[in-house]
Amino acid sequence: MNPTAIQPAPGTRTAPAADAATSATALTFVFPCLNEEASLADCIRRVRASLEADPGLAYEIVVADNGSTDRSREIALEHGARVVPVAERGYGAALRGGIDAARGTYVMFADADSTYLYEDALPLYQKAIEHDADMAIASRMIGRIEDGAMPPLHRHLGTPVLTGLINLFFRGKLTDCNSGFRCLRKTAYDSWDIRSNGMEFASELLIKALKNNARTVEIPSGLACGPADRVAHLRTWRDGMRHLLFILSEKPQLFEKLGLAIALLASVLQLASAFTGPIALGALHVFDVHSQSLLLLAGLVGAQLYLFACMLYVQPRSDRPMNLTKRLIDMNEGTLFFVLLGLFAVIGLVIAGLVVAWGLAGFSGLEVVNTLLVAIHFLALPSLFALGLLGIHVLKKQGRG
Repeated sequence: MNPTAIQPAPGTRTAPAADAATSATALTFVFPCLNEEASLADCIRRVRASLEADPGLAYEIVVADNGSTDRSREIALEHGARVVPVAERGYGAALRGGIDAARGTYVMFADADSTYLYEDALPLYQKAIEHDADMAIASRMIGRIEDGAMPPLHRHLGTPVLTGLINLFFRGKLTDCNSGFRCLRKTAYDSWDIRSNGMEFASELLIKALKNNARTVEIPSGLACGPADRVAHLRTWRDGMRHLLFILSEKPQLFEKLGLAIALLASVLQLASAFTGPIALGALHVFDVHSQSLLLLAGLVGAQLYLFACMLYVQPRSDRPMNLTKRLIDMNEGTLFFVLLGLFAVIGLVIAGLVVAWGLAGFSGLEVVNTLLVAIHFLALPSLFALGLLGIHVLKKQGRG
C-alpha cells in the first residue's frame, strides 16, 4: 500500500515539524476518515490543543481518507492536516494507510467522530515515552464514559468478554481491547505485520503486540457522545463476530488440545460401553443408547475442533503444532489415499453386514442399536479426520499453485 499524500493548502498553518526533510517528527496523529465533515475540524483542533501544550514536541496530523464524498478532505487541509488517500476500504485499511505514511517515531490514532477525549493525546504520548512502551492505550473502561456514549451491550458484554479472552489466551493485562485511541512505536508496529482491513484491526494489533512481548501501558481516558445525526460505521454483531473470529484464529493450540482431548475421552468411554453394556450406578443408568449417542456427538465435535486447528496451522504463522498434528498435516498423499480407501472399505463391510443380518432376521427389526452406535463412532471419527485432511491437502495444493 503506497498512498499518495495531499499536502496542506498553501498559506494554512501546519503542525510543527511537518516537513520531514528539515526536522525529525516525534509523533504522527492519524485520523481514519470516511465522511466525517461534521466532526473532523473539532477533532483536529482538540488534538492540536493537547499536543501544543508541549512546545518542544514535533508532530504532524494525518487524515487517512477512505473515499469521503463530503468536504472531509478540504476541512483537513484547511486545518493544517496532511491528507493520505487510502483506496482500500475499511477501518483497518484506512489506519494501515495512514500509519504507513506517518513520519513520526510514534504514531497515535483515534476516530474522527468527536467521541474520544482528544485532550488525552499528550498524556498518552508521555506515558508511552515514560515507560518506553511499544503501545499505549487510552482505556475507556477505566475512564469517564458519558451517559449514552457507549451502548450497554458494548459496555457490559462485548468489550469485557473480548478483552477477557485476549487476556486469557495471550496473557494480557488490558482493560479495553476495543479502544480506538492508541499510541504506537512505529518500528514495533512495522514488525507486527498487521493485515486486517476491518474493525478487527483493533484486536489484531493487541494480539500481535502481546505475542511479540511488546511493552504495553494504559491511561484512563473515556468516551463522549458524538454528533446526534452521525451514522456509526460500527455494526455490533458483524464486527463483534469479526473480532471474536480473529481472536480464536490466533489461538490454534486451544482447538488442537481441546478437540483432541474431547475426541479421545469420548472414544475411551464409548469403547468402555462396548465391553460393559448398559450399567446402573445407583439411580443413574449409563452406557445405554442415550449415553452412546451423546458420546458420538461429543466425539464428532472434538474431531471438528481439532480439524479447525489443523486448518489454522496450514496458514503461515509463528505458532507450532504438536508433532501428531504436524505429521497429519504433512501426511504423504499416497498414505492418505490408502487411509481413505480402507475407511470406505470398512464402512462398506459394516453396511453389508447389517443388510445380511437384516435378511437373516426376515427383514424385521434388529436389536443391535448399542453395537451399531459403537461401530458408527469408530467409523465416523476416523472418516471425519480423513476427509478433513483431504480438504487440508487440497487447500495446501491451491496455496502453492
